[in-house]
Amino acid sequence: MSRVTEDEVAKAVETILQASAAGRATIQELVAELPNHLTLSEEDLKQSETRTNEAVWEQQVRNITSHKASPGNAIYEGRLVAIPGGLALPGR
Repeated sequence: MSRVTEDEVAKAVETILQASAAGRATIQELVAELPNHLTLSEEDLKQSETRTNEAVWEQQVRNITSHKASPGNAIYEGRLVAIPGGLALPGR
């Protein structure tokens, strides 16, 4: 099984936020909920080489914000909005 992509992680985040009344969540809340929405491979579960105490897939959650200026990114495309400490649906 291959690793999940940043876009797959972002789409799962969108699903989580659409199901929440507030339409927003902290990164910590998203990290806790995402394994219920994604099938994570052994590669996804490996320790990140650049972020201690974090699995590769968890880094991808934070990369949504880090890569917000890149075409194809959920924030760049207007599907998500970066908020202090988390992510939200546009207009929430």
